[in-house]
Amino acid sequence: MQEVINYLLAYDDLKIIQRKDMFNFSLDTVLLANFCSITKDVKDIVDFGTNNAAIPLLLSKRTNKPIRGIEVQKEAVDIALKNVSMNHLDHQISIIHDDIKKYVLKAPHTKLVLCNPPFFKVGEESHLNESEYLTIARHEIMIQLEEIIYSASSLLDFGGKLAMVHRPERMIEIIECMKRFHIEPKRLRFVYPKHCKEANVFLIEGVKEGRSGIKIESPLYAHNEDGSYSDEVRKYFGENIND
Repeated sequence: MQEVINYLLAYDDLKIIQRKDMFNFSLDTVLLANFCSITKDVKDIVDFGTNNAAIPLLLSKRTNKPIRGIEVQKEAVDIALKNVSMNHLDHQISIIHDDIKKYVLKAPHTKLVLCNPPFFKVGEESHLNESEYLTIARHEIMIQLEEIIYSASSLLDFGGKLAMVHRPERMIEIIECMKRFHIEPKRLRFVYPKHCKEANVFLIEGVKEGRSGIKIESPLYAHNEDGSYSDEVRKYFGENIND
């Protein structure tokens, strides 16, 4: 399958290689990379299921801290390595070919884990006749939601954070699972396609062994009424927007 090189959003100093038969980054990817809290105590960042390394590339615009991208699919790892090298970010981003569940058993702990996970359970809106790469990226075949959150909890230091993006219909499941594995949900933000529409995405961040109490942040509207991207989203894309 042919690989295509594009600029990464509006960043003229970042490029990304993608393939049509594989998972390509989406608005969810961009929102998560901008939502997570990169505080002073964060020494490095781990991205579960990094795929083509879109999240690490976007994070490199926010921080110079080391970033580890974990990916189980060898073909995605190969593209991620090309993307890191092409953008001259080998000094900051490392790509690790491993199963998340196995990786956390031997990896050094961290203060920040990100994950844009497979959204669908197998059998739920499952188009399993699509490419194998897309099936694994979109459906809980290689890893399930509970395993992702347990793995993140295992990897996080005390006070470390897990940031995720997901669909609202699984919010209660995620919150219950985070609490079960000692990650206290602390920030929640709903994303709406536009005003007067139902939320179709939410962003959540929890703290390992954190105190109870969650902050519901202001809604994020992805599009204006005319269908164009909102100013907030355009800023996340790297565009210069006058305040």
